[in-house]
Amino acid sequence: MNDKIKEIEKITFSSYGQKAESFWKKYQSRQKYLLPEQATRLNTIDMHTGGEPLRVILDGYPQVTCDSLLAYRQFIQSEHDYLRTALMFEPRGHADMYGCLLLPPFHPEADCSVIFMHNEGYSTMCGHAIIAIMTLAVEMQWVEMLDGRASLNIEAPCGLIRAFALQEKNEIVISFDSVPAFVTQLNQQMMLNHYPKPIKFDVAYGGAFYVCINIQQLGLSVSPENIPELIVLSHEIKSLMQDKPSWFMHPFEEDLSFLYGTIFIDEPQSSFHHSRNVCVFANGEVDRSPTGSGVSARLAIHLAKNDISLGETLAIESITGAVFQAKGLRAVNYAQHNAVIPQVSGKAFVCGINQLIIQPQDQFKHGFFLR
Repeated sequence: MNDKIKEIEKITFSSYGQKAESFWKKYQSRQKYLLPEQATRLNTIDMHTGGEPLRVILDGYPQVTCDSLLAYRQFIQSEHDYLRTALMFEPRGHADMYGCLLLPPFHPEADCSVIFMHNEGYSTMCGHAIIAIMTLAVEMQWVEMLDGRASLNIEAPCGLIRAFALQEKNEIVISFDSVPAFVTQLNQQMMLNHYPKPIKFDVAYGGAFYVCINIQQLGLSVSPENIPELIVLSHEIKSLMQDKPSWFMHPFEEDLSFLYGTIFIDEPQSSFHHSRNVCVFANGEVDRSPTGSGVSARLAIHLAKNDISLGETLAIESITGAVFQAKGLRAVNYAQHNAVIPQVSGKAFVCGINQLIIQPQDQFKHGFFLR
């Protein structure tokens, strides 16, 4: 076999001459790429949770002194948002890319803080990202596993999230206890274009605000072929909700007071699971995972309707078939809301290590967005 390879190389180089041989030798040497002057380099680790991407940004952002995590988020949004678009948009990302930036903590009980970002801007909470960050913390040995367990307190814009890792044979399962989840509206109705009957929906907060709809009312299913129509519907729903600001009012933070996404709920494909859902959020972004903050909001709705009991575990499928386990740990009073502390569990995986480059002369240095 080796003789045949040598013979092929000999024929190739005799056909194309010294130039081809020189190129091939230089290619095989794998010389390090020399960063052009004035170019910006950002190192990232790419992950996914149930197929939903997470680009963890390791460096490249400015180090700024701020009084709070929300103040830092406001600063990078106003002064450095081009970094978000460069990392999330094409050609380095895509319409459904998601990312996060780890920072020192502001909260006294936190080990670190995190900014979430996507195709439209910045999130208040992201469960799939928390699962991925905790997984990465274990694999990078940022936290120590003792007797197969580790923990990390992560400050998100919505509050303090307590994440846990559990080693199960050759797998790491991550759980997190989230901020209080609560309902603001139950059994509301709205009229949608091309649908003759009113559509029922609920509104709840699980770290972000969601409109939750049983998709069977629309004659649709949670399946990939319906994604274009679900994106159109999510835009219409967001527009209809603009005159209902009180439904999406966080009791303490104005920056958290907005409709983040629409969750379409369907019957499960597996008899072992409670249900199936897909979340469409931001600018038509489709979550591949079951959505950690979304299933937290759903827990609050199911408990308010007495569909489930406190402590009962729900296995919820995503549009990819990935599953999160979710349960309400305990009931709490949260600024006059009957709330629940959710616990969500899932798995995440590293799928790439990247060094991304932004060159000043690049026409698309800050990214573009076609969809």
